Amino acid sequence: MAAAVLPEAYRANTSPAVPDWLNKGDNAWQMISATLVGLQSVPGLVILYGSIVKKKWAVNSAFMALYAFAAVVICWVTWAYKMSFGEKLLPFWGKAGPALGQKFLIEQAALPATVHYHKNGTLETAMATPYYPMASMVWFQCVFAAITVILLAGSVLGRMNIKAWMAFVPLWLTFSYTVGAFSLWGGGFLFQWGVIDYSGGYVIHLSSGIAGITAAYWVGPRSKNDRERFPPNNVLLMLAGAGLLWMGWAGFNGGDPYSANIDSSMAVLNTNICAATSLLVWTWLDVIFFNKPSVIGAVQGMITGLVCITPGAGLVQGWAAIVMGILSGSVPWFTMMIVHKRWTLLQKIDDTLAVFHTHAVAGFLGGILTGLFAEPTLCSLFLPVANSRGGVYRGVGGVQILKQIVGGGFVIGWNIVATSIICFLISLVIPLRMSEEQLKIGDDAVHGEEAYALWGDGEKYDMTRHGFSSDDTMHGKTSSGATQVV
Repeated sequence: MAAAVLPEAYRANTSPAVPDWLNKGDNAWQMISATLVGLQSVPGLVILYGSIVKKKWAVNSAFMALYAFAAVVICWVTWAYKMSFGEKLLPFWGKAGPALGQKFLIEQAALPATVHYHKNGTLETAMATPYYPMASMVWFQCVFAAITVILLAGSVLGRMNIKAWMAFVPLWLTFSYTVGAFSLWGGGFLFQWGVIDYSGGYVIHLSSGIAGITAAYWVGPRSKNDRERFPPNNVLLMLAGAGLLWMGWAGFNGGDPYSANIDSSMAVLNTNICAATSLLVWTWLDVIFFNKPSVIGAVQGMITGLVCITPGAGLVQGWAAIVMGILSGSVPWFTMMIVHKRWTLLQKIDDTLAVFHTHAVAGFLGGILTGLFAEPTLCSLFLPVANSRGGVYRGVGGVQILKQIVGGGFVIGWNIVATSIICFLISLVIPLRMSEEQLKIGDDAVHGEEAYALWGDGEKYDMTRHGFSSDDTMHGKTSSGATQVV
């Protein structure tokens, strides 16, 4: 009887399925990190969005997130991945191309434009070549792209035409996200200059916050009734979504060294330190100024902490993470609670979930603070530019702060212009805003579906039979504190 032959995938390390360059630990961590980030979107933000909005918008808000995730996956592997991490086309853009073929996906991961040279032309840092296949890199970067568009959606919930959103997602991914990703991560001009964005404070959060408020301007505000009263339909489910977002951030920041190394461990610890500090600071500010702790406020404080630490998660010391948490819990709180109410422009633009404050403000703040606190030894473990350091460590640290400000400025400018052009072009074909009837009725008019069958087994709400508005509670109280903003 002939001896059984094992398939290639199960043979020893000499088999083609386990090449010499493959590090199984790194590959396992990268796939786990990608899954954690994916869970932040589906189901994390799907649950959070569907719960934090008024009941009549629960289905629409959750579906906008679900659709965006699916659409980005297909666009990413078809053309957008290589625009973000492939061969250089322009100083801020890569060459478009598919990431679908077997030959490409089973080779060792490599980011070709990341080779870094000294000013005299000698090699400073070699091309980034993680010890796992391109398939792992493509999927890991895909979930980052997806969550960026979903975060942007938070600014336009409750009134953007779903058909316009379906067109917006691939266009914004192509002409905005890929530019920031290549410029800062894929080997573009900001990467070469030494701007630090460890895990997306600029590429993801600053861009989504700025693009979100820009899109909100073009789409227009919610209906008058929705702006005046927009209570969450399920606070407990909202907390479940927020919890998935927080725990998923271990993959968000822990996976960005492209390796299961000591830098990823530092990043995960700092992420939790900053988030916890920020949540506590935001909550205490609500108690001090509004006399009650807001649950939505606590979630916002958690998010601003996670966002703020992201650009420097693996590059700062623990004490700096606490300082960043204090500032991320107070500065966005101040812009949301004080500046927003006094600045006419911000009041005119209806940013449904305050994405500008929680992501743009917190992301830019984190980028600048990274330029201040980035520790030299930790920088040497991660960054391609030798001798990078934060301002508190003197030397070239002062220049790093300038680089961070300029890098953030580029991301802000590009997103305002690109998002405006995309919205304008879509408006020529599809109305950006729902009809007045849809705005009044909500999910049932837009999707023919409702989130909850509150009046029996599938029985729909009838005002003549049930007596009070399906979106309002009977006690008639208005929300206060952080809740009022959302």
